Amino acid sequence: MAQVLSQDDWRARSLAHERRVDASVAAHIHRRDRGLKHPIDDFLFQYYPFKPSHLRVWHPGAGVVLDGAQERSDWAFYRVDDGGASVDVPAFIERKGEVLELAHRLLSVTSERPMQLSCFGMHEWAMAYRTPADEVRHAQLPLRLGHAGTDDVVDSHDLRCTHFDAYRFFTPDAVPRNSAVLERDSQANFEQPGCLHAGMGLYKWAFKLSPLVPSELVMDCFDLAREIRLLDMRASPYDVTSLGHTPVAVETPEGKAEYVRQQRAFADRAHPLRQRLLAVLDVPSSPRCAPVRATVES
Repeated sequence: MAQVLSQDDWRARSLAHERRVDASVAAHIHRRDRGLKHPIDDFLFQYYPFKPSHLRVWHPGAGVVLDGAQERSDWAFYRVDDGGASVDVPAFIERKGEVLELAHRLLSVTSERPMQLSCFGMHEWAMAYRTPADEVRHAQLPLRLGHAGTDDVVDSHDLRCTHFDAYRFFTPDAVPRNSAVLERDSQANFEQPGCLHAGMGLYKWAFKLSPLVPSELVMDCFDLAREIRLLDMRASPYDVTSLGHTPVAVETPEGKAEYVRQQRAFADRAHPLRQRLLAVLDVPSSPRCAPVRATVES
């Protein structure tokens, strides 16, 4: 049976979600409105096409009926029956079935694989490898070791990136140095839970699966992705001290150990979020409908 939320309950959850989002994005909006940039905190809104206003909209997730929410009758992927609004799972599947299939495949294989913790964050270094000063991705930040020093670090390390969406930004000289050739079509063959970007990508899938996914889970993934991004940049070749952060010097044994410690902790935190996203695909679309995953696969 579907869960039914009273108007008082769902409106309170909606308001709490709006306040949570507002607090999380306030600094970003302040900078955005003044044309200011922040290479760490703005990343989730620059790399992923999800606006703060979209993030602010609350959804209960699939299998939940909102009593007295007739105003959602004209919302995308919603239906209203007997005075209650709920996510229209069949309509979502019809429009976005391929997204559901891809999300389930990638989330599943990532969850089932063991962690690999030997990349030491070299992906950001590979994106700056043998790059002219005016072409680095974050030109507003200096390189801690300079251009020659950055190249030397890459030259002295094996590149073991497993995430296509990081690999695709490698410089041409860095691409052949990676331990594997990564392609979009073979992404599921390499995804693994120790990868920072695999953890960050949970936010992408949570948002892409909205409104099937409860908005509280979307924000849990957002918060994790923001923290991961901070480590991503602290371990990068860029000097982030001007932003108030201490670098993780992965070119040193001590820095490598610290990176792996945090990498493992983030993977441990990502695991239950990944499982919660997978569980969304097992939520019935209505009291009379099959689970989402079964409907997609049928």
